[in-house]
This record gives sequence, C-alpha cells and structure tokens, in this order.
Amino acid sequence: MSEQTKIQKLNDKKAQSRLGGGQARIDAQHKKGRLTARERLDLLLDKGSFREVDAFVVHRTHDFGLDEQKYTGDSVVTGWGTIEGRLVYVYSQDFTVFGGSLGEVHAEKICKIMDLAMKNGAPIIGLNDSGGARIQEGVVALAGYADIFLRNTMASGVVPQISAIMGPCAGGAVYSPALTDFIFMTRNTSYMFVTGPDVVKAVTHEEVTQEELGGASVHSEKSGVCHVAADSEADTLYLIRKMLGYLPQNNMEDTPFVQTNDDPLRMDEALNEIVPDDPNKPYDIKEVIHMIMDDGNFFEIHEGYAQNVVVGFARLGGHSVGIIANQPSVLAGVLDIDASEKAARFIRFCDSFNIPIITFEDVPGFLPGTFQEHHGIIRSGAKLLYAYCEATVPKLTVITRKAYGGAYCVMSSKHIRSDVNFAWPTAEIAVMGPDGAVNIIFRKELEAAKDPVAKKAELVADYKEKFANPYVAAERGYIDDVIEPKETRPRLINALEMLSNKRDTSPAKKHGNIPL
Repeated sequence: MSEQTKIQKLNDKKAQSRLGGGQARIDAQHKKGRLTARERLDLLLDKGSFREVDAFVVHRTHDFGLDEQKYTGDSVVTGWGTIEGRLVYVYSQDFTVFGGSLGEVHAEKICKIMDLAMKNGAPIIGLNDSGGARIQEGVVALAGYADIFLRNTMASGVVPQISAIMGPCAGGAVYSPALTDFIFMTRNTSYMFVTGPDVVKAVTHEEVTQEELGGASVHSEKSGVCHVAADSEADTLYLIRKMLGYLPQNNMEDTPFVQTNDDPLRMDEALNEIVPDDPNKPYDIKEVIHMIMDDGNFFEIHEGYAQNVVVGFARLGGHSVGIIANQPSVLAGVLDIDASEKAARFIRFCDSFNIPIITFEDVPGFLPGTFQEHHGIIRSGAKLLYAYCEATVPKLTVITRKAYGGAYCVMSSKHIRSDVNFAWPTAEIAVMGPDGAVNIIFRKELEAAKDPVAKKAELVADYKEKFANPYVAAERGYIDDVIEPKETRPRLINALEMLSNKRDTSPAKKHGNIPL
C-alpha cells in the first residue's frame, strides 16, 4: 500500500468518525432543535482549538447484533481545547450513535480525559446527551458509569467540573452531572430524571411529560438540580464560557484578574437611599450588588431557585469574588431549607477554589413552621453554618439592615472567622425584631397596662433605640466599622487587597462531617 493510499485511509476514517451515526441521524437531531456533539464543541471552544483524542475507538461488544453496528469514535467525542485561551478538557456525547448511550469504550474515553484534567489542573466540561447505560453491554456499562462517578468525586475541589445537559439524560446518566460543580440546562430540549415518564406511569399510574418531570424549568426553579437555565443551546454554551472567566483553573491557582476601567474608589450616592425607612418594607439586594461590583456585572447562580437568597460571581477591583446575599424582596430575606442549602453549596465551591466570599446580610431569621421543622431546617441551617465556619478564603460581610438571632451568627459573623465585617447605619443587630422582643420581655407589663397598644409602642421605640442599630455590636468589636453605604465599594476593594495573602488553617483531620 502506497504512502498516499495510507494517508487517504486515515482521512477516510477521520471523516467517518466526524459523521457519527450518519447524516440521517444528524438531520433527525437538527429537527429536534438540537445540535450535534461536534457542533456544540465548536460553539463552546475557541475557534480551531479543539484537539480530539480516541477518534478511532470502536466498541468491543458482539451480543445482540452489535458486532454489525460499529461506529468510529463510538458515542462520545473527547479531547481538549481552550476557552478565552485557557485550557479545558471536554467530552460531548453523540446522540446520533446508539442514542448517546454509555458503554465500555464510551466510559474509557471519558475517564482518559478526566485523568488528564486532574494531572494537568484544568476544568472538565461534559456535554451530556445520553439515553443512559447501553443495555446490550450489561454490567460492563454500569461499571463504566461507576468509573466516571469515582473520578467526579476525586476531582471535586481539585478542578472545576461543569455539566451541560443537552438532551434527555436518564438513569445513571444523571448522577455524573449531579456530582459536578455546576449543571447547565436548555429550556424545552434538555431533561434529567432518574426514571422517565413511562416508568413513572407504570409504577405510580401518574401521567407526566418529560418537561413536567425533569425539564430545565423544573430543575432550575423547584428541585435546584440545575444551576443555570438558558433558552437555547448556543446560549447555554456561551454562559459556560462566561462563567469560566470567574474561575481559576484548579485549586492551587488564584482567581483570574481582569483589568477594569471602573474606578475602585467610585462611590454611588444611590446606595445611601436604597434601604427604606420602614424596616418592614422590601428592597432588591441585586440593585445593591450591581451598584458595587465592577461595571455593574453579576453572574447569578440558581437565579430561579430559593430566591430569598442570592448567590453568584462578580468582580471587585478586577478580582473574582463569590456573592451571597439575603433578598429582602422575597420572603423578607428569611432563611429556609432551600436557601440554606443553596448558599452552603456555593460557599463550599468558592472555598474550594480560592474565591473570596462577600456576604450582604439582611436576614430576619429562619422561616418558622411545621413544614420547615419536619423537613429538617435545623439540619439545613447547620449546613450553611458549617460551610461558613469551614471556609478559609477571605470573607467580608456587609450588614445592610436586619441581622437577627441565630441567622446573625450564621451569615458570616465575626464569631465564625469572618475577616472584615462592615455595617451600614441602617443595620439592626439583635436577638430578634423589636416587636417580638417586647412581647417576650415585657409580657407582664403589657398585660397589666391600661393602654397596651400605647405601652407597646413606647417599649418598641425604646428597644429600637437601644438595640436596632449597629453600635452595640461595634462597641464590642463584632463589627469592624460602620460605614456610609456609598463607601461600600472602595472599602470592600481595600479589604480584599489587605487580605490578599491571608492564610488560615483548620485542625488536622481526614475530613469533617457536614450535617448532610
């Protein structure tokens, strides 16, 4: 065979691999409004940067006629490339080949890429579009899943792991994404469920569509499984690129610095007016965040889920930071089960990857009620407390208004290793709100009073004067400084720079036992 013929054979094999399951199946994928595995990688990665590995791999199964159905590269495309010039490792499941199902060699390809990512300290991005385990391969397919799950767990906290759900993901296919740091979904075309609608109907006689059972809206608003939902596949991939800009490559690196023209000394007078005079009147904490952060940018995570707490990434003075903020405009910013777990998970991610944590606090306490108690608010609140206590990255706290009871302690107070704690003059730091406190402290006086309403108003006013302010806490050093709201941006940037060489440690141990 001549050299030219050998080269032609190579090119034919590469072309065959690029075609996946064939043109008819590619057309069917497009008809469903979905891109192919390779088209997705073209959008995700810098142009021309993708380098494929294992393009010639084929499955080794002979049962059920599979020996007559072999596709070069099998049902996943793997390799590496760059995003904004930074190395990432990727795999993209190919639904045109066996419905993207995972068999032995499919798993081996993914594991090879994950091993490389761990060795070289770069993020792993998985584009998931799979019908689950390849039934014809039996336990070998299940073993492949378990091999991936182990690597997801070993990579956790070492390199960022991002999953995009690009089609239906069922059964074992959902657990690898669930082990990763962030899950992105596309509305109306991507689904996640342990068991699909047919199984649900057979077992529970419940009729439900794929969208109702595990669509992007369900998982981004109700279950919290999805961190970011987008309207199209192109938007989903763009948002992954955008989020990666806030993250380091691995746990040994500092966050990327991005030069900004936004003056680090900028003060926004509007901040001085944003907290209403009426302590029961809401305001939008996101407006506060946008006014303080570089260029007003904020990349929110879990936007539609547990909206009484806000989390996401931003930059201050060019440095990436993680934001956790109570949201007074939703449930008065109270902490409940979902909000506590949402914030705790985000804090632990930031701490894993050296991202400073900034907390904006306006919290009246934990949500009361039988539902919350019976479903474990104590355990969930403890998760948030544990996450803040455990974190050793720079931690800055700004109390904008309410900081009541146990929620004051939990929300990055000085007592749990917060580094710098500021309060606005509108801050109210107390065991509970004035109304509730007066009802308890002065119960007998109120019962004996000739005019209980007038007496209560007098006592509430007195309590506010003594406790509904930041100065008692400041006198004891629990608050480092009371600042004008407009000063918040320059003061936070200055504190971040002061903490740039912070080193903090925890007692030697294998690992703690977070109250899961």
